Amino acid sequence: MGNRNTVGRREFLLAGLAAPAIPLISGIRSFEEPASSRLGIPGPYRGRVIAVRHQGSIVSGVFQAEPIRAMMHRGMTALTGSEDWREAWRAFFEPGDVVGIKVNPVGAPHVISSADVIYEIVDGLKSAGVKVKDIVVYDRYRRDFLEAGFDKMLPEGVRQASAVDHYDLVQLDISGYDPDHYVEMALVTPGQDPASLQARRSYVARFLTRDINKLINLAVLKDHQSAGVTLALKNLSHGLVNNVYRSHSTPTLNACGAFIPVVVSLPVIRQKTILNILDGVRALYNGGPGSGDARFVWEHKTLYFATDPVALDRIGWKAIEEKRLQVGMSPIAEARADKFSTFVRRQPEHVEIAGALGLGEWDEKRIDLKRFDVL
Repeated sequence: MGNRNTVGRREFLLAGLAAPAIPLISGIRSFEEPASSRLGIPGPYRGRVIAVRHQGSIVSGVFQAEPIRAMMHRGMTALTGSEDWREAWRAFFEPGDVVGIKVNPVGAPHVISSADVIYEIVDGLKSAGVKVKDIVVYDRYRRDFLEAGFDKMLPEGVRQASAVDHYDLVQLDISGYDPDHYVEMALVTPGQDPASLQARRSYVARFLTRDINKLINLAVLKDHQSAGVTLALKNLSHGLVNNVYRSHSTPTLNACGAFIPVVVSLPVIRQKTILNILDGVRALYNGGPGSGDARFVWEHKTLYFATDPVALDRIGWKAIEEKRLQVGMSPIAEARADKFSTFVRRQPEHVEIAGALGLGEWDEKRIDLKRFDVL
């Protein structure tokens, strides 16, 4: 695992020069993983985003396996510059790896990580020599995982994992989490003791720290009431640690702008997250992260691929903005609270702050976006 590494107050105050919200941070404690750092965030393809669209990827509300298979093949080979499917996956994975897939069940039944994409990821890992028993599909809450039906989507032999059984508003129990990996912030949920270390900390799931050595982040293209967008970065920050409610506990206590990039900066998250795939076949442009009101669901029919989650989220955010513009809605950062999105001010700036912290490329002029239409 390497040596323990504690990043103290001085380093974060220096980081705060790039992002004024960061002095909220008291410190990070986590293990270094030098062997994984070459492939970790922002990865070997910083600033590169591949967008693959297929008109037939969803028909009458039903995902279509063959079109999605073609999209996955084009996306992975274009991202890596490889000649074929197997070579593309071998750019990241090898025999002996234990690989986690972080899915997103929030938004069931309309907008979640799709079964067809999961199947293709498993096929790609197998082609790289990863054993089926060494593939683990994960979400933080077991009950959400099951209610979304992910257990029924998994190919035979693929394992499933979670940090805890069900959603808990308090979220201070660290069962299922690793006491050696946490971020501490001067931020607590109202009513909790601000002197309590557990109230000020978010601990990383043991699934990530102990059970796997590489992670694939399978996010979904969605609007979010407090974070503005919930794409690759937020799928990591709010899916891999506990005590996340404090980041957006009331419509006016919203600290997602600082919380998300700081959590993703944790060494164990940054170094083990190897590949980001954004499922935008069916997406959500308002009222997120859930999709109780189907009027805000749209068929975007696009998958996105990147090792750089900041560049990926920049492009995904833009796709949501374009859809909102089409239907006459205001930009996310300017949106006012209503009966669908109750937060006074959304914070999509977490994407730009993540770029300022070195997690990837924010500036569109430095993003290499390649679009493909697959027939």
